[in-house]
Amino acid sequence: MKTRNYISLTIMYLSIMGEKSRNDWRAEEVKNKQVILRDYVSGYPKESDMYIVTSTINKLKVPEGSNGVLVKNLYLSCDPTMQFRMRKNPHSPSHQSESYVPGSPINGFGVAKVLDSGHAEFSAGDLVWGTTSWEEYSLIQNPEQLKKIHHTDVPLTHYTGILGMPGITAYAAIYEVGLPKKGECVFISAASGAVGQIAGQFAKLLGCYVVGSAGTQQKINLLKNKFGFDDAFNYKQEPDLDAALKRCCPEGIDFYLDHVGGKMLDAVLLNMKVHGRIAICGMISQYNLDEPELLRNVMLLALKRLTVKGFTHRDYHHLYPKILELVLPYIRDKKIFYVEDIVEGLENGPAALVGLFTGRNFGKQIVALPPQ
Repeated sequence: MKTRNYISLTIMYLSIMGEKSRNDWRAEEVKNKQVILRDYVSGYPKESDMYIVTSTINKLKVPEGSNGVLVKNLYLSCDPTMQFRMRKNPHSPSHQSESYVPGSPINGFGVAKVLDSGHAEFSAGDLVWGTTSWEEYSLIQNPEQLKKIHHTDVPLTHYTGILGMPGITAYAAIYEVGLPKKGECVFISAASGAVGQIAGQFAKLLGCYVVGSAGTQQKINLLKNKFGFDDAFNYKQEPDLDAALKRCCPEGIDFYLDHVGGKMLDAVLLNMKVHGRIAICGMISQYNLDEPELLRNVMLLALKRLTVKGFTHRDYHHLYPKILELVLPYIRDKKIFYVEDIVEGLENGPAALVGLFTGRNFGKQIVALPPQ
């Protein structure tokens, strides 16, 4: 989404004098805490690249004539691709949005409640998910990109994950790109993350043999004991990734969902079956290297007649009703589990976001904002 479509309420409303209203949410002198980008970054972002400000909003109301919506943000999603937008030129095939603007709030996916609306499709009280700014209150000028939340019998936090962008990504990986079949071996890197944990459970429901990799023993236990993976290994404790894959996938890999790239992808190429498939939706190990790691086994793409496809969730949002139809019953029947790592308070958002890049999070990383 275009950065310019998300305008700071502080700028919009500092000059507007509000009147007392019967609704508490329109009371005067409302504080709006925000996470501000200090300046463009290079490499991994640091907490010091962001700072917190608290401004005063005089009136929580959509400006007259606007078709935007005013929301109270409830949950904010921490996603790895947000780091690209902190750069002046976010050159990345996995992210096509414009850079954030230094001195302005960062933005990303989140769950919010509509407080006031100038758009015919949204009303006060609606719950929505989509792109919003990292602040307590946001004026969203292009609400067409928001999705209404109609199913509230599941946790609202799920709309940052399994019922949001990560869920769309996982669905696309398994049901549109990889198409694994019963009995096939599926390997997923970064398997305990926001996308991997869902994709692995989808593959298990299809009757596949599923193996994952993660970076701590706690996460390995989660994969095997909570999500039902058949096997998993801690890549940080494996001196030979090829040997680890041969141990866990002795007959070879039919489908690989890649979130990591680099040495892991190179080792996977050695272990793919003939006519195997590889779906690439991320390469987190390569994002901040001065020089990307070389793939030494790339010739195996030809020798094994492998199919490799890169993809992004952006191409599959039109399938969202179909995704809900599949996933909601699984959640309600406890056939799929989703682990979330929730931190409280916008002031803890920068640390939570930065923690993604060291694997500090345990499950889907979310920032919870206090209710009104």
